[in-house]
This record gives sequence, structure tokens and C-alpha cells, in this order.
Amino acid sequence: MRYVSTRGDKSPQQFCDILLEGLAPDGGLYLPEHYPAVDAKTLSAWRKIYLEQGYADLAFEILFLYIDDIPAADLRALCRKTYTAAVFNSPEIVPLKKLDEGFYLEALSNGPTLAFKDMAMQLLGNLFEYQLARRNEVLNILGATSGDTGSAAEYAMRGKKGVRVFMTSPNGRMSPFQQAQMFSLMDENIHNIAVEGVFDDCQDIVKAVSNDLDFKRRYKIGTVNSINWARLLAQVVYYFAGYFQTPASADGGQVSFTVPSGNFGNVCAGHVARMMGLPIAQLVVATNENDVLDEFFRTGVYRVRNSLDTLETSSPSMDISKASNFERFVFDLVGRDAALTSDLFGRQLSTQGYFDLSAHPAFVEAATRYGFASGKSTHANRLQTIRDTSDRFDVVIDTHTADGVKVAREHLLAGVPMLVLETALPIKFAATIEQALGRPPERPPGFDGIEDLPKRVKLMPADVDQIKAYVVAHAG
Repeated sequence: MRYVSTRGDKSPQQFCDILLEGLAPDGGLYLPEHYPAVDAKTLSAWRKIYLEQGYADLAFEILFLYIDDIPAADLRALCRKTYTAAVFNSPEIVPLKKLDEGFYLEALSNGPTLAFKDMAMQLLGNLFEYQLARRNEVLNILGATSGDTGSAAEYAMRGKKGVRVFMTSPNGRMSPFQQAQMFSLMDENIHNIAVEGVFDDCQDIVKAVSNDLDFKRRYKIGTVNSINWARLLAQVVYYFAGYFQTPASADGGQVSFTVPSGNFGNVCAGHVARMMGLPIAQLVVATNENDVLDEFFRTGVYRVRNSLDTLETSSPSMDISKASNFERFVFDLVGRDAALTSDLFGRQLSTQGYFDLSAHPAFVEAATRYGFASGKSTHANRLQTIRDTSDRFDVVIDTHTADGVKVAREHLLAGVPMLVLETALPIKFAATIEQALGRPPERPPGFDGIEDLPKRVKLMPADVDQIKAYVVAHAG
């Protein structure tokens, strides 16, 4: 399998090359030259593998279609090392929780940091360590987080040989629990940088550094954000695992997924699964008040917001107004026209702050061919959804999952099961849960007093050159 850039760079790349690269040299995002097709026979075989052998072996089957420069035995061993019941607290790894008939939560938050980002990040940590050892190299990871990516990356990379992590986050914009998970880590290879700005400022810094090819190569800069194809690929697996747990999968029936989404990485993995042949009727994008993605799927206009217009909400991990992974879907939507994609995400966004595909013949295909729908949730909506889910089902959900549940109920199709991807455990957003229910959420074992632990974090302005200088001073 070879990989191409959404903006046209077609220099041959294998998986292990882009694993350590992040962005393509032209500023685009990597995608495979084609999506491997999965037929009904293969789906049936994979269902049997998942139900009888487990998630790790299913992950191997899917990843092996995209990775041909890691020996099969090594890749299988990496999957089995990553996806264990001990790490994810469940033999299914991503068990379904049935609410109504045909309405499920897919639990993705049972890993070490209580968020869905663990599903990919734990594998990414093992892949990095494996590949760096093969090459006898080191890697300085520069990342950006709105809350959960940072802790998931740091917990996955702490103690890994040859890896240092420099994680930027918007100062004061994460919940106290999220901040404590990151800033309380004292490992020498972990560096937290609180940026005076919003998540999009952090993400812009990561992209700017990635686009400085000389700096990136000199200081061995990599990324764990979902601009890294390896992370998105790992997320494809849980769409198949969720499907195989539904009765519909026994006879090849369809399901729908609703995905709380800010940066479009989680739902983009669903797009890849659907392109491979997973029978997905709808991929429903659920946003909060920062509704850039919902606006696009309703109108065809993708309009990014600046820092001042990016709202601070009670589902803070989705307080994002520049959805990095959206470029991958638009590349597919416009027929893999790299020149047009480059113009849209390069010239048009930089000069006018938006692009308009409403008149493009492909825009209607976002819903008809690719199955996308969308909706928006507000603070009042999520409070009501948290209360309703608790009262009716005795299940407490976090604020982002509440956005998903609210929007999912607006897009139910008769006879088609709906799976809402649970993105985090409620303890990560305790203040809003207490506001909704009048009581704090349950605190999982091992996290008592985490907010009171000593913290190590560097406060810095949203300045690319200063971030670069900090990396240089602390890089290996």
C-alpha cells in the first residue's frame, strides 16, 4: 500500500515513512492510494474473528491491509500487546451499552485516560517505539490538544525509548481533571506547554512546525494528532467492532453511527470504514456551539472561525473551529482532485476564511453517496440529555457523548440500529455533570485526588518561534 497527499505530492510513501512524518511535504494529509474493498464474505470472517478471538486479532486483519512494511508476525504482536482486557478493562475492548431498542452507546473510554483517544494512542506508542528501534532513531513529538489527545498521548508515550513529547494546550480551556491528567506527569520525556490562546492556535503551531521541513527533519519532529494517518487508521477498527456486536451484523444489515466531532478525525475513521465496505447507512456528525462542521453539511459552506469567535463550552474537547481531518473527506468528496483541495484549504481559507461547495456537483453526495448528516447541541441540550439518560437508563454520560445522543435521536432511521460513540467518562467533566444531576459523577479507581497533585507546565504565548526554541532546548 502506498500513500498520497491530499494536495498532490505523489512521491512514493510506505506506512512506516508517514508514521513518523505527520503532514506531507506539501502541507497536505496522507491517505492511501485506495481503500481496500471488504466484501460480505470477509465481513463474516472478521465478525467471527472478533467474537471468538478478540479485538486485537480484528485490528490486525484491518491494519494489515494498509501496512505492508511491518512483518505480519510483528504487527499481530503489536496489536495483541496493545489491546488487552487489562489495559481497556473489558474483554470486548469497546462493549456496546444498549439504551433503547436499536439505540446503543459504544464504550470507547475504558482505557488509561478515560477517553476514546486511548484506542489509537496506545497502539501509536507501541508503533513508534517499534519503528524507532528498527531505525535506531529518536522522535520529538509536537502535539496539540483540546483536552483528551494530550493525556492519551502522554500516557501512551511515557517511558517509551527514543520518544519525547511536547504537548501544547489552550491555557485555562480544559477541565480541571483534564489538566491534572497531563500536568501532573513528571516523566522526563513529557513536556506540557500551556498556550495563551485556543486549541486552533495550538493546532496552527503544530502545522507551522510540520511545514518547516528543514526544522522538522533536523529535530526529528513527529505528531500524534489525527493529522497522523496511523492514528486515524487505528480508529477505523472500532467501527467494525461496534457493528459486529449488533444483531444486524449477523445477516449483513446496516447500522448508523453518531460521532461527537470537533476535529473530524473520529468520524473520518468512520468514513474510511464505510468506504471499505462496512454497511453504514449514516455517519452523523454531532457538534457543540462551535458548529463549523454542522454548517458545512447543512449549507456547503466551510467557514473557519478565529480565536475570539471560538466559544468556550461545556464540551470543551470540541471547542474547535478548524477541523484538520476535514481535508481528507473533502479530497474524497471532490473526486480526489488534489489541485482543488489545495486551493480550498490553502488559498481560499487563507485569503477569505471560508470556501463554498454548495454549487459543486459533489456536495449533494456528502449525504447521498457518503452518508453524512449532522446536527448541533447546546449547553441546555446537553444538560437535558444527561438528565434524561440518567433518569431513563441509569447511565451517566459525559458532555460530549450527550451532544452525540441528542443529535443521534434526530437522525434515527426505521429498522437501522444507531450507535453513538462514547468519547469520555463523565468524571472528566464533573462540574457540568453535577450541574445536570445535582451530584458528582462516579470517580474511577486510581484517580482520587488527581487535581491536587503537583503540576509541571510551561506557560507560553501562541508564537511558533518561541515554541520551536523550547523544543530545541529540550530535544534529545
